[in-house]
Amino acid sequence: MSQKFRRLFKSAKPVIAMVHLGALPGSPLYDAEGGVEALVANAAKDLDALQRARVDAVMFGNENDRPYEFTVDAASTAVMAYVIGRLGERITVPFGVNVLWDPTSTVALAAATGAAFVREIFTGTYASDMGPWTPDAGEAMRYRDRLHRSDLAMLYNISAEFAYSLDRRSLADRARSAVFSSIPDAILVSGQITGEAAELSDLEAVKKALPETPVLANTGVKHATVADVMKIADGCIVGSSLKVDGDTWNPVDPERAAEFMRLARAARGD
Repeated sequence: MSQKFRRLFKSAKPVIAMVHLGALPGSPLYDAEGGVEALVANAAKDLDALQRARVDAVMFGNENDRPYEFTVDAASTAVMAYVIGRLGERITVPFGVNVLWDPTSTVALAAATGAAFVREIFTGTYASDMGPWTPDAGEAMRYRDRLHRSDLAMLYNISAEFAYSLDRRSLADRARSAVFSSIPDAILVSGQITGEAAELSDLEAVKKALPETPVLANTGVKHATVADVMKIADGCIVGSSLKVDGDTWNPVDPERAAEFMRLARAARGD
């Protein structure tokens, strides 16, 4: 198993919880009246609720910046860095970042904020809602090292949401190839869109192909399924299930978050 992954997370099967920032300046859903201070205040509430629930790590993402882009406006990355910086003293667990869907901006944000890990689509070729999608893992990894962040853990999502893979190899074969050629610290398996579950059969196939690499469920893990997921995967990333009414766009529900973590800890034998 990746040494970075083992050092980073205290639990052998970590739960990484999402702090979904509100829409950022320049994106269509941005709340200009509330402004940046509203972004900070809402993120602080979600962060506090998740940490009280004893999640193992958090990840800051810009899921509300719909429609998504492959090259993100510099203001988006700058404001994300500002918000995370304002929350810095409140963060008590390892944290990561994800700027959808821009690997370079994601790595830059990690370098600016001191994030311990990143999540992105780094490999593959896709037809997507945003157009043709051809990320460059080599560029992203070299950029990470130019920023002197070789310690930064790279979590590779190999089943892109909102997209169809043009690579007709099996998901397990694509995962094996990504590990061989691109040196990820973990592989993530997703459903079709945010909040939709990855197929357990896909998780099983990828984990069987990569017994020594951390494989995490990236989307759609629910209270009713977390025990089954933890039997197969090396952890999960969760957002929607911890929100009020299980709705991706709502604030974190402290009771739902606490119950999810109770179930996760029971499943992994804590």
